[in-house]
Amino acid sequence: MTPPAAAHPHARTANRAKALTPVLVFVTLVAAVISSLGAPLVPDVSQHFHVSLSDAQWSLTAALLAGAISAPIMGRLGDGPYRRETIAAGLGVVFVGGIVAGVAESMPLLVVGRAMQGVGLGLAPLTMAAARDHLPRDKAPQAIALLSVSAAAGVGAGYPISGAIAQHLGLHAAFLFGALVSGVALTATLWIVPTNRDAPHAPLDTVGAALVALGLVALLLAIGEGNAWGWGSTRILVLFLLAAVVLAAWVRQQLRSRHPLVELRLLRRRAVLTGDVTALVLGIAMYMYLSLVTDFVQTDHGAAGYGFGESVLVAGLCLVPFSIFSLMASRSVPALSRRLGSRAVVPLGALVVAAGGAFFALFHTSLWQAFVTMGLVGIGLGYTFAAIPGLIVRAVPEEETGSAMGFYQVVRYVGFSLGSALSAALLAGDTPAGSHIPTLTGYRTALWIAAVICAAAAVIAWVLPRGESSKPAAAATPARRHELDELMEEEGELGGAGLVGVERVTRERD
Repeated sequence: MTPPAAAHPHARTANRAKALTPVLVFVTLVAAVISSLGAPLVPDVSQHFHVSLSDAQWSLTAALLAGAISAPIMGRLGDGPYRRETIAAGLGVVFVGGIVAGVAESMPLLVVGRAMQGVGLGLAPLTMAAARDHLPRDKAPQAIALLSVSAAAGVGAGYPISGAIAQHLGLHAAFLFGALVSGVALTATLWIVPTNRDAPHAPLDTVGAALVALGLVALLLAIGEGNAWGWGSTRILVLFLLAAVVLAAWVRQQLRSRHPLVELRLLRRRAVLTGDVTALVLGIAMYMYLSLVTDFVQTDHGAAGYGFGESVLVAGLCLVPFSIFSLMASRSVPALSRRLGSRAVVPLGALVVAAGGAFFALFHTSLWQAFVTMGLVGIGLGYTFAAIPGLIVRAVPEEETGSAMGFYQVVRYVGFSLGSALSAALLAGDTPAGSHIPTLTGYRTALWIAAVICAAAAVIAWVLPRGESSKPAAAATPARRHELDELMEEEGELGGAGLVGVERVTRERD
């Protein structure tokens, strides 16, 4: 008979196994909270630090840029024997970043803290990978589906929650809230998430990571500061030149590397190129709309002659329809894709997003119009971000799916960063000298530009893959179709949440 004392280790192991899914869900919710500490708070940042909206926008752009750079790095590290350590390290950076942002009394220090928090945007793929590898085969798919829904729901709830905290406890409290939840998640990760030290080492392309980071920083800095420094100034021209040279060197290095950070060779396939270009453009539009609408809603009508003068809480509530409708739309895409084909769903979604922007550019005199706009944008992005992965996966051999999806996820984050920087640049261009408030023309121009690039994305998605079958998955096995359906739903949910997913969420373990 086994002594009672000897049973304790087994009991602890069983309890930890039961707690794994809740802990992974909580870590995913932390990533959602970090995503929600963005667009609605920009006007508060502008007022607190007495800077223009375009300068305050760096508190969002820096976080998105950090996510674009950290996501592939963390994903590669998480594929090796140090997944738990990678999750813990990411949460540790987010925790410190939340404290830095929460106590910052200067704009540069806030941007540093927000960039550190942005590292948390790459956590969702790691939680999905942990669920896939450490849960029983019959429970892993349901857990992964729960994680993707939690991310989408967490962002939808996070917008008004962070807004309420900022409104009642102050701007810094919202960032400290991010530190609090990440600290709890860090403790739970170290205690509950199992190690995977028996996994093979995954080589990390540090040179590629450094090059793409330098190139993107130079590009975003040039876009974000073009108006302030002068578009024809030496500093801006040097930054654009540096970005072009470094990113060209990065492309060359990636094509020659044995273990590249992202597999660029897959862009030779037209469906992959179509999906990635469309994701980039729609990522730009997504964060232009998030930024423009939340800024507009909080603008004091008496001071600017437009806007609704609402609180940051109301601005956060305006984004709830975006989260809800993107979640609902992504759930309908598998059936819609079988009916119309992925090639038709992507242009349809892009046109719906364009219609949302055009609607607010024309009608912006009542608050309900902002809610309608974000609902339309949510529907369109739910369609596109769910359909694009299916378009890509169907076009590549099964063994290349992970590389193709990895690049798609990086491209999407780059689009988010560019959208944030571009909205700031466009508003700065229509801000009168000596004022921190853009003109109404600046908002209209930015909204129309976002709508036009969405329409261009629809054209690209329809024309570029011409000649290929619109229903290539028809001959796939039922199991393969089910796998693609899950992939589309989960990627659509995560895309609407401003997060990325795992390379292949339903792949079998070795």
